[in-house]
Amino acid sequence: MVEQNCENCNFRVKYDNNPKSFLGRLWHWHATWCPGWKSYMKSLSDVERIKLAEHYKLKK
Repeated sequence: MVEQNCENCNFRVKYDNNPKSFLGRLWHWHATWCPGWKSYMKSLSDVERIKLAEHYKLKK
């Protein structure tokens, strides 16, 4: 299995810097269905997961 690098994703940085940019919107759309992002979120503690989900406006 390939290790996910979601914590240091360059596209995620693009979203953080400018959520309305093309790459920022692409990352946000991708994060809604990406199996790697889902497994990354499951690997986090409940507090961290909820904080990230609220920050990125994604399902908790």
